[in-house]
Amino acid sequence: MTRPFRFYLTSLLLIAIVPAFIFSLVVLKRSVDAQEQVITALLQASTGSVTRIVERDVEGMLTTLKVLSTAPAMEGGDMEAFYRRASTALADTDSYLIVIDRKHNQLMNTRVPFGTPLAKASDPASVERAFTNNGAPLVSNVFFGQTAEKWVFNVYLPAKLPTGEEYLLALTQNAESMAKAVNRETLSPGWNAALVDGNGKVIISSDTGVKAGEPFFLDKVPAISIGVRNITENGTAYRVATEFSVVTGWRIIAWAPRTTVDAPATWSFLWLSLGGIIFAGIAIAGSLAIARLLSQGVKLVALDARRLGAGERIEPRPHMIAEVETVSAALAKAAASRTKAEGEIRFLMREVAHRSKNQLTVIQSMLNQSVHSAESVADFADSFRKRIAGLARSTDLMIANAAQGVDFRELAQNQLQPFTPDDPKRVVLSGPPLRLDTESAQTLGMALHELATNATKYGALANTTGVVKLSWSLSDEGIAVRWREEGADIEAQTNPTRKGFGTLVLERMLGMALKAELERIMHPDGIEWRINIPRNAKGGEGDDAEP
Repeated sequence: MTRPFRFYLTSLLLIAIVPAFIFSLVVLKRSVDAQEQVITALLQASTGSVTRIVERDVEGMLTTLKVLSTAPAMEGGDMEAFYRRASTALADTDSYLIVIDRKHNQLMNTRVPFGTPLAKASDPASVERAFTNNGAPLVSNVFFGQTAEKWVFNVYLPAKLPTGEEYLLALTQNAESMAKAVNRETLSPGWNAALVDGNGKVIISSDTGVKAGEPFFLDKVPAISIGVRNITENGTAYRVATEFSVVTGWRIIAWAPRTTVDAPATWSFLWLSLGGIIFAGIAIAGSLAIARLLSQGVKLVALDARRLGAGERIEPRPHMIAEVETVSAALAKAAASRTKAEGEIRFLMREVAHRSKNQLTVIQSMLNQSVHSAESVADFADSFRKRIAGLARSTDLMIANAAQGVDFRELAQNQLQPFTPDDPKRVVLSGPPLRLDTESAQTLGMALHELATNATKYGALANTTGVVKLSWSLSDEGIAVRWREEGADIEAQTNPTRKGFGTLVLERMLGMALKAELERIMHPDGIEWRINIPRNAKGGEGDDAEP
């Protein structure tokens, strides 16, 4: 069934829009449920984090009390010395130390200078409970401190003097010092948190309208509870999360109006509905225009495809639809690639023919030299086979590294590997990273093969102690290669004036193909070859090039 673009676009829009409105209800419900779970988890994590902050601070205060209780000045009854030590220890903290006797008298308070007249403790109920708590520490509820003239809380630690006299060490802090625990910046927008003591009084709150020392306004929050619940107070519904601190007996309460909590879900529904309506209107209104543009683009693409099949040159066409323009650019690129590929194929065919002829020429020269230098048929077969194998190894490296060139170290290792003795330290390679073109690699590979062959037969590798050192370096002039044999048995060598195939490779192929300068030096313990290859040296051209 053949239909224009506008028919299929309109059908597609109807198929997408109608189920989308139905599915949006399911997605919205699941989104609300997931959001509720996330909010619950975040609330529990937040209240738990506040609880840990509070308990960590209180435990730190208790540790400070235990350290101060062992002060020698206190055990010796020197209250003034103890005052000085406590003041120094608490100088950089929000805490102050109070010493209280069994009659609730303040013997010392670091809030005021030593010797200042002090009244009885401001919270007698918690002081008495601390004295009767079987020696265990106690955290008070919030109370108004007469000395501080602020809402404070105390951490008590009972102790005894060597005389048996009981007293309390108390670290006191202003309630406002706990503001860091209910920092509003750590809460979600619209949420508040408060620290409430065991009597239901507020210690500190992120809501400035909830004052310290006043009863917490949500009376229906259970005294000991952990979790998230909904509470209605004075006609307003709240979402409330609570956490209970076992160490302090306090509660951490986070709350927000339900309207604030549910606002994201409500707005999500409104925006989803509005967006769906707007999207449907825009999609339906633009479908005909898009169909028209697509039709024009397809016709032009079809025309370019026919031209590509005919092998014609194609230019990319600009178009308002990016996909059509991309296809047009791809067709133009394909046409250019086709032209380029055809040229590369012709070039490669010529190159293969040229390389094949060069290889045959090299093999012919190897055959001629092997015949002339061989002493027997077996010697000829062995030397010719090894030379062919060396040429094959160089060819493998050239094929494997045709794009980036052949690494000289890899070439040397590849050619010398069949000749390397059991002790690898007898063949030493040294030089910087160096990449060779294919023809240079083939020529140097054959040269290294012949040098290694001569070293094995007559030179440093013909005995059990000789060493071959191959080194190379780079300079502005070109490449310098040095082949040095040490520890060779000179007397066992053949006539040094006789030129074998290896010498011909060095002198003819390196000299002629790479325009290299060669120097042969005879040392008392072995031969040395110095090869200097100028930069941009090129091999012989044409089918008649000989090594």
